Amino acid sequence: MITWNDFEKIDIRTGTIIEVNDFPNARKPSYQLTIDFGELGIKKSSAQITHHYKKEELLNKQIVAVVNFPVKQIATFFSECLVLGVYDKNNNVVLLQPDKRVGNGQTIG
Repeated sequence: MITWNDFEKIDIRTGTIIEVNDFPNARKPSYQLTIDFGELGIKKSSAQITHHYKKEELLNKQIVAVVNFPVKQIATFFSECLVLGVYDKNNNVVLLQPDKRVGNGQTIG
């Protein structure tokens, strides 16, 4: 069990995907995402979401991400946030996203 104080340490925000690239150096099929978090700025993330999403449909999609993890190097790429999703029954990621358009950088709580 975690405490409320533990949960408050996790900075979860909304952002909009503004660029999507293939990530051929990843061990599992992935995209390199560039995400606009408003006043927090632009952050990059690697996401294993190729099963359910084509690059074109990800552009301008709002997502939910944890933005206060340390930078993680994945092959030659530096991931600055963790895009959140749900694993389907086949262990493929379905993105979490707001059901209405909200501002980039809005806090989840």
